[in-house]
Amino acid sequence: MKLNKLSKILWAAMLLGVMQAAPAALKIQITQGVDGALPIAVVPFDTSKLSSKLPIDIAQIVSSDLNRSGVLKALDKAKLPANPHYSNQVKYARWKTAKQDYLVVGRVLEKSPGVYEIQFQLLDVLKQKQLLGRSMPTKKRNLRSRAHQISDFIYEQITGTPGAFNTRIAYVRAQKNAARKYVLQVSDTDGFNAQNVLESDEPIMSPSWSPDGKSLAYVSFEKKRAEIFIQHLATARRSKVAGFRGLNSAPSWSPDGKFLALVLSKDGSPDIYTLNTATKRLKRLTSHRAIDTEPVWSADGKSIIFTSDRAGSPQIYEVGVNGGKPKRLTFEGRYNSAASLSPDGKFIVIVHAEQGQYRIAQFERATGNLTVLTDSSLDESPSFSPNGKMVLYASTRGSNGFLFAVSIDGRAKHKLSDQAGDIREPVWGPFKSK
Repeated sequence: MKLNKLSKILWAAMLLGVMQAAPAALKIQITQGVDGALPIAVVPFDTSKLSSKLPIDIAQIVSSDLNRSGVLKALDKAKLPANPHYSNQVKYARWKTAKQDYLVVGRVLEKSPGVYEIQFQLLDVLKQKQLLGRSMPTKKRNLRSRAHQISDFIYEQITGTPGAFNTRIAYVRAQKNAARKYVLQVSDTDGFNAQNVLESDEPIMSPSWSPDGKSLAYVSFEKKRAEIFIQHLATARRSKVAGFRGLNSAPSWSPDGKFLALVLSKDGSPDIYTLNTATKRLKRLTSHRAIDTEPVWSADGKSIIFTSDRAGSPQIYEVGVNGGKPKRLTFEGRYNSAASLSPDGKFIVIVHAEQGQYRIAQFERATGNLTVLTDSSLDESPSFSPNGKMVLYASTRGSNGFLFAVSIDGRAKHKLSDQAGDIREPVWGPFKSK
């Protein structure tokens, strides 16, 4: 396999999960907006009738969510021409003059101590009519989730596509204090409400969400060797599902949640297997002297897409869940790896290398067209949002890793930034169960 030095380092990192790090606290930074995004104003919600101040600013969360979509651009709060809280208080001419297409007004009422009702309306400024109105009961601890739900409702009403703001992401953060620590964390999509799933002195890698969002599969080196675990998030209960001799890596859930695809080297070179999570029965899908790794399931659950260097450099292949001869999918460039499929199965995002630059690209399955989405030099671990409109990925800046999200057309990008640290292996979770 003729790979340059950087390619070899990246290839090894994908298999071994080597990370260096420092503490990090996530926060959102918009790094690239979209010309032509639809203008929308979100007026601060009325909280004057509450007995105490809310711990969050609902309108600010909604504005930030919509800004990150790349489709909508929220008006800066300092530029709001008025502060109505009900539709009958709106003077539409003011908002037309402010060049806003949409307007959101709302209020928070207190039903009992710690129990609220959030009311909001989405208004079409040009047509001077209400498009959406909802009343949402909530407890204090769920206020932030409710704010993200409001963003989802607004986004879907305007675009026709479900919003994915009220979902979660998982990632690995490495810390370097007196001793290096690796932390598997789960947070809201804006980086808030981060919760530790596992802390270890040894590397953690390859988190994978179960389809119901209740569990994570991951690789842990806590016993000085790679083992695969499934952990239930609500109870922290976990079980080891693969600890064979050699490599145990890259778990990926099937769409029905009954199987894991994974990489094992117990029979020689790293190959793709499936594991029935109930019976623990293994099925080998590939058998090749090359490295087969990073399996993900097709949308219909009938095939596995994976990375292999069997042609001399990393490329994307597909094999049926019953085995057979793998089919090569990517041919453009000498390095394509780390596939993630869109929910509809039409697109695959990958790490694509050209002239030593490792960037996130989108591959259209029907045409074979490849579109590069990012412009940095060392991007990795792409993961589609559950609505298929954004891609979460990690990117190295200096010696640290940061999380970014980019729209599927590459026009909008935002960074989940940190003050100092190394954050890797992001994966976007599914829609929350209703």
